Amino acid sequence: MNIEPSRKMSIFEPAIFGDLKAAAAAKQAAGYEVYDLSLGSPDLPPDEKIRKVLSEQSFSEHSYGYMLSGTQRFNEAVADYYKRRVNVHLNPQTEVLQTMGSQEGLVHLPIAFCNEGDIVLTTNPGYVAYDAGIKLAGAVPYYMSLSEENGFLPNLDAIPEEIAYQAKLMILNLPGNPVPAMPDEAFFEKVVAFANKYNVIILHDAAYSEFYFSGDAPSSFLTTPGAMEVGMEINSLSKSFSLAGTRIAYLVGNAEMISIMKQLKSNLDFGIFEPIQEAGIVALNNAEEITESLRKTFAERHKVLMQGIADLGWTVAPSTGGMFVWAKYPYDMDDKEFAFEVIRQTGVVIVPGTVFGSAGAGFVRVALVQDVETLKKAVEQLKTLNLETCATLVNS
Repeated sequence: MNIEPSRKMSIFEPAIFGDLKAAAAAKQAAGYEVYDLSLGSPDLPPDEKIRKVLSEQSFSEHSYGYMLSGTQRFNEAVADYYKRRVNVHLNPQTEVLQTMGSQEGLVHLPIAFCNEGDIVLTTNPGYVAYDAGIKLAGAVPYYMSLSEENGFLPNLDAIPEEIAYQAKLMILNLPGNPVPAMPDEAFFEKVVAFANKYNVIILHDAAYSEFYFSGDAPSSFLTTPGAMEVGMEINSLSKSFSLAGTRIAYLVGNAEMISIMKQLKSNLDFGIFEPIQEAGIVALNNAEEITESLRKTFAERHKVLMQGIADLGWTVAPSTGGMFVWAKYPYDMDDKEFAFEVIRQTGVVIVPGTVFGSAGAGFVRVALVQDVETLKKAVEQLKTLNLETCATLVNS
């Protein structure tokens, strides 16, 4: 039998994370300690209140039917969270839609709004799911470079007029993955003006909104005047509440856009396990308490890793939030080769920047997913790097 993948499968390249894990396992098998700072998977457990309700609800014999969509209680919890945290008022019936994790929503969203050949404005580097969704829809990505010169924010003025007028959708992620740049109000105001001028739908991926280490409130695109008229925000309970494995997230924003996504979703799945929805409600209703503790932990990790990597002579992208450090290493060496050499010599697992786009060349992403003492040990290991035989210092 001749088994061939579809032509569409050509858009999906094998992920490098499996290869990184294999290299780390080989290092560990040889008797060395490994410091895995690759995947952005929270290492902290969910709050006890969340785990308790998930356990209790899962035991109920009435919890195992199809849900079809998010419950009214879950949608109301999302709306109340936005009202309390960022003073954005949402209609839970028309402006909230549950998704099976943010990745599911991100991959499917371009299918709902883009025809074949439509242009989607996305970032380079950017989270890999954006490209997957764009290409599945048959749309065409136009990459907005995240450069040091522009504070690692997209330069909207650099987008050619002919591209802007053809664009259907813009995807933003601030603070982001892999680059944890923080927007200010002026930037989001510029985004809204751009959307109105060129008739472009805005999707803001707010997965790291609760990962802020200065100021007193999460970042939300929807707080910007006019944002509800031009766009949506997607957020996940994965990072902020350590619920990555439960796959629960939501889209909020423009009611007409939400309605279109709801129509698509009704053809794709039968909703999320009800006990998980109940656990999500507990998380959202106790967000202030839960996320304050999270921020204290990650702020300390952020400080240690930012300073530690800077002390190595690497150039660290400025950040006051997010779950990652984005750093340019001072060696004239391919970033993928560099990442595997780092594992081989030190046991520290980091992600090469070009996984997230061509603009990531010479950079690596380092995740804040280990405790402070482990991060300090990882930095000490990185100090032992000796690349004289396989690379030259950029500034030498």
